Amino acid sequence: MAKGVKKIKITKGLYYPKMSVLGQRITIQPDQWVYFGVEEWLPGTTAEDKKKELIWMRQSNDKQNIVSQLPSSTGYKLRLTRQMCGSYHYYVEASLSGVRDKKYATGLYVKGWCEPKIISSKWTLQRGSKDSIKNNKKTKYISYGQTVYLNLMTEGLNGNTMIVELWNRQSLRDDQLIFVYTKVQVIDGEINLKIDNTYSWMAKVNHILDVEEFYIKVKDTASNQYIKDNRGDNLHAIYLNVKNKVSTTNVNPIENQTPTKVYKPDVNAARYEPCKFEVIKITETEVKEGKANNTTVKVFDNGNGLKKVRAEQEHILRTIFYKFDSTILDKDGEAVLNNILKFLLEHQGATITLSGYACVIGKQNYNKSLSQRRADVIKKFFADGGLDPRRITSVGKGEVDPTDDKMGRDNIKYRDEKSYENNRRVDISFVFNAHDAETISYEVVAPTVSTKKDLVIDVVGFDTKICFRDSKNKHKKEIYVVDVGQAIDKGDSKLTFEKPSFSYSVYSNLSRFNAAPLAYLWPMGTNPNQFHLHVHSCRYFSNERRTPVLMKAYPDIKWTLEFSFNFSNPAGYTHGNLPEYSRQNPQPKEVREITREMRKAQSKAVASGKEAARIKNSPEMLTKFGLKLQAEWDGGRQKAEYGGEFAEKLRSVLGVFIRYKEMADRVKETLGGAVKMSPSKPPFMFEVEAPSLSTSISWYLERGGGKYDKQVSTVGTLNFKADPLVGANFVIDLLAVGSRMHPFVAAFVAGLQGTLALANGGITLEAKFYGQFSVDFKALEINTLNGGVKGGSLDLGAKLGLKILLKVSASVVIKGFSARPLMEINVTGQFDAYFSAKLTLDSDEKKGLFVKPFIGFSGMIITFEVEIVVRGMKMTRKFGNENDPFLKVDIDDLPKFYLT
Repeated sequence: MAKGVKKIKITKGLYYPKMSVLGQRITIQPDQWVYFGVEEWLPGTTAEDKKKELIWMRQSNDKQNIVSQLPSSTGYKLRLTRQMCGSYHYYVEASLSGVRDKKYATGLYVKGWCEPKIISSKWTLQRGSKDSIKNNKKTKYISYGQTVYLNLMTEGLNGNTMIVELWNRQSLRDDQLIFVYTKVQVIDGEINLKIDNTYSWMAKVNHILDVEEFYIKVKDTASNQYIKDNRGDNLHAIYLNVKNKVSTTNVNPIENQTPTKVYKPDVNAARYEPCKFEVIKITETEVKEGKANNTTVKVFDNGNGLKKVRAEQEHILRTIFYKFDSTILDKDGEAVLNNILKFLLEHQGATITLSGYACVIGKQNYNKSLSQRRADVIKKFFADGGLDPRRITSVGKGEVDPTDDKMGRDNIKYRDEKSYENNRRVDISFVFNAHDAETISYEVVAPTVSTKKDLVIDVVGFDTKICFRDSKNKHKKEIYVVDVGQAIDKGDSKLTFEKPSFSYSVYSNLSRFNAAPLAYLWPMGTNPNQFHLHVHSCRYFSNERRTPVLMKAYPDIKWTLEFSFNFSNPAGYTHGNLPEYSRQNPQPKEVREITREMRKAQSKAVASGKEAARIKNSPEMLTKFGLKLQAEWDGGRQKAEYGGEFAEKLRSVLGVFIRYKEMADRVKETLGGAVKMSPSKPPFMFEVEAPSLSTSISWYLERGGGKYDKQVSTVGTLNFKADPLVGANFVIDLLAVGSRMHPFVAAFVAGLQGTLALANGGITLEAKFYGQFSVDFKALEINTLNGGVKGGSLDLGAKLGLKILLKVSASVVIKGFSARPLMEINVTGQFDAYFSAKLTLDSDEKKGLFVKPFIGFSGMIITFEVEIVVRGMKMTRKFGNENDPFLKVDIDDLPKFYLT
């Protein structure tokens, strides 16, 4: 029962239904891919057969020549340019056996359609010349009788039959039709006419001038319409200038010539040799966010994305032997020719030379003819197989080392039959461009040589049984990896693998025992270890000298830089000792005085901050300014930390913070001395809190994703927190303020303080108004390879509140006894309440960047604590709970506001 393809169909792509007959003819749109697949199989085709590669062939309209051929198990794709569109049909066929079906119509006729146009036109003196003789300045001429060539480049007219009209330009009268050339064929989108009858034009020109101008019009026979150019003009080849002079009186018919083709070997990334490998995959285990995952990367995928495919020319020579005085091919010869034919059909462009020979037995002239017939037999074999005969040159070389004498007598000097057998042959020679692409780079992050990282390498579809090279240079079915520049052993190490799937361990240069990992501070900038993966075939990477895949192993070191800064004194600037309130000393004037003094103090502080020598006198900053650089590598097994000695290297950074501290201290000290007006306790105190800063920056190498899956990138994460960034407190001594504002209050406070003084105690009652602004920037990730920024959220917070503090203490001491108090009583009461607001800047996958507000009221936090100590025995009682305030309100369900 017959098996194979019964019918094919179009599976994807744009075509014109009204111009098509499904199952027979398809008219497709230009400059886009159309895909074909099998519609129906012959009944004898098994399920296993249907999985095999089919040989897809695009043939000429008469099905004599194969234009292109390739094997594919996933279908066939075709794209026609506008130049190749027209009435010309290609025949597309699929074959399971690789043999065309000349009996049944299993394929489809395919053509392209677009608007017919003349794209360019020119007159030349030689066929295929780039130098045009048409011009408007009348500086180039021909004479009547001289041969000229007309070339027209077209769109949408391939295969059409045209009429070319020659017109003479006339002044002050209608242009004159001189000659009409009919049955002009458009071949491969071109019109090429050899015109040998220019002498006959002369007699048809009215009122002939010294120089006449000629142009052409082109009419499509099918539509009977003149063809226009891109500007909408139907006049072409303007102008051919002909001088009133006769060069010859010969008149010959025109020749419609096929466009000249220059056959050159293909240089393509996609190849179809049976000696091949198809895919190279590398699988590695990566740990991210504490989870281990296998990542598989197709380093090579059937030639896709290869760069700089070079023309590595290989000269092929094959020989077909004949029996004595014979031109008949035997079975061995046919097998060789079929193999060569398949190869040539899949490598369009190379010119084939067939050189026939004969032995010296027999007459020299007869053997010359015999050698030519032997070469012609092979040419016919190739042409019958679909190879374009224009690619084939067959030459009969005659006898090898001929021995006939000058009289033409056969004079056989040697009777070596083996030598004679070798001379009865045809040498088939051609040049093709073997595949030699740029090396593929695969980057990996790896630990040290002591630990290593295992990679699983798979080479899919590797087969070199049908290598097209000669026996000495055939590709071997072997894969090997060369370790270049090892960390332990000198020289290179080569491991060979016979199986297409194997495990191989890579490592980076950073050793477990390296005492100076600072050399790897920027790991991407270091020299990676190199591992050369070699796998070669005719189809891809045929040049054994070039490495197909270069694996680069970078160190797996991860760096983290942390620093924090806090002043030991919480107040960066303090202003106290405000003058007492009185009618004789109004407040506005004193405020102005304070402002002047403050400005003077600030100027002094800035000047003092510029003294570089003072930086050296602040060694305590190394403890107040925390700076730490950490490194871990070798899968986290090895760690190193750099503290104070690293901080010394960044002394310039510390200097900025030191100057800031000194500036604040100078302001505080100056104001504290200049405005002091009373030795008593100040009723007011204004403080600016020093910022509390902490930052963490990490950077490490990680595999890229998507189109960067063969590369590693530097990934950096940033965390920054300032709590507070800016803070201020305004403290009021309620007892002092009250006593200074009213005499009755003053008397009461004085009495209370006196009473408590007798009891060896005291009282404090303060109110603090405070405000803070904080910044919290979390987990921003930056990828240097793709420029991506992801994650990260920014919290901007503000707090405004009031805190009231009451402290009362007293003790009972019996004189004459121990100095130790008999009883101590301490009472502390606190009231706190604040409003807070926060804006979170974040993003989500659905809508992008957004702002989320939050508003809260802490409620009234009231706590009391009574502590009684009797002869060393302490009792404490607490009233109120700071975690359970009254009237607490949190509004966290406010809507998001998207910014994108």
